[in-house]
Amino acid sequence: MRIEKLKAEHNVKVEWVHFPLHPDTPAEGRSLADLFAGRNVDRKAMHAQMKARMDAEGLPYGERTMTYNSRLSQELGKWADTQPGGEALHDALFRAYFVEARDISRPAVLLDVVARVGLSIDGAREVLERRTFNDAVDADWNLSRQYGISGVPTFVAGRRSVVGAQPYEALEQLVRKAATEDDAEE
Repeated sequence: MRIEKLKAEHNVKVEWVHFPLHPDTPAEGRSLADLFAGRNVDRKAMHAQMKARMDAEGLPYGERTMTYNSRLSQELGKWADTQPGGEALHDALFRAYFVEARDISRPAVLLDVVARVGLSIDGAREVLERRTFNDAVDADWNLSRQYGISGVPTFVAGRRSVVGAQPYEALEQLVRKAATEDDAEE
């Protein structure tokens, strides 16, 4: 919604770059209690804060108890970016993970999400089996490290960035500052 508005009002080109958030998560997933153990994190308060942010933006947000390895979903996302209508997969994966608390490390779950957005199940299955977008995700991870990204989502425009679920106004300001910098360089 916010991104679509930026695209329409500021002619923004969106490029998804994937980030290795908890890449060591095992195949069976990891409980959030285990992930945050010893970090002095109030998970209920953290969830309430994120839920309030999402509600303010009109975005759905559920309550998860597990985290799952997102590597395969990222590879599928890179593939989707090459497909007509593929951008819809990013929102559908968000919904599957953050709203429905589904295990997006499982190929069967990913193929179900692909079917929901009308992309080729056979094409997606081939991507998952052959890992044809493995190198593309590796390149994204390297780029993320070069930019110094440490959390998701991170929005980058020009040489500036903002981290986290941001209100539209913060993203618009980021885009405007980047455009001003671009104009000054010309």
